[in-house]
Amino acid sequence: MIILPAIDIKDGNCVRLVKGDFDTVHKVAEDAHKTATDFKLAGSMWLHTVDLDGAKDKTPKNSELILALAKTSGLKVEVGGGIRNMDTVKMYLEQGVSRVILGSAAIENPDFVKSACEKYGDKIAVGIDAKDGFAAANGWLDTSKVGYIDLAKSMEQLGVKTIIYTDISKDGTLTGPNLEQLDNINRAVSCNIIASGGIANITDIKNLIDINMYGAICGKSIYKGTLNLAETIKLSGEQI
Repeated sequence: MIILPAIDIKDGNCVRLVKGDFDTVHKVAEDAHKTATDFKLAGSMWLHTVDLDGAKDKTPKNSELILALAKTSGLKVEVGGGIRNMDTVKMYLEQGVSRVILGSAAIENPDFVKSACEKYGDKIAVGIDAKDGFAAANGWLDTSKVGYIDLAKSMEQLGVKTIIYTDISKDGTLTGPNLEQLDNINRAVSCNIIASGGIANITDIKNLIDINMYGAICGKSIYKGTLNLAETIKLSGEQI
């Protein structure tokens, strides 16, 4: 299982939210570059980044910082937030980002997702973020009537190879991931599933390994010190 430490960016700062609520935003690190370097020293090969301003405003807002991380960190960087057209996908992938995450577009513009997958293959991932089992969009501000399993199956049919699944009610809470939903989505599709939200400690990592997750995104637990990144990477096995 691959481990992807996370840097969420708002107004150029490394922050975290609780359950996707922008009113809960709080700074967790002084410098994104130093944070990425620390992740690299701990053994990370990947870095998960989210442009929170971009997700809310539907257009990239912190791309300069994210591209700088991709160029200087020595990590494979994936990015989500505000990616709504092929020009943005091209911009990120041609300037050093390893994987682009399409979120709201999965609900609102499946033709775009299909075109991106046809052109860029496994460099495209889809983020499925759910409230009460229904997919949310636009920085988690809007909830659809599309069930997370139905959306995952439709993304698989469009050629998506990697899905990042988040139960929003767990995100930033350190209460453990939603193992039931993660297991359900993993069994429902052939896509690689990356778990996100709620991971607090090494027991959570072991539980995710037990249900054959492809990857796990860890954010608040690293910043709070409840999860040792180097230990987690060793436990998870070979990075991909």
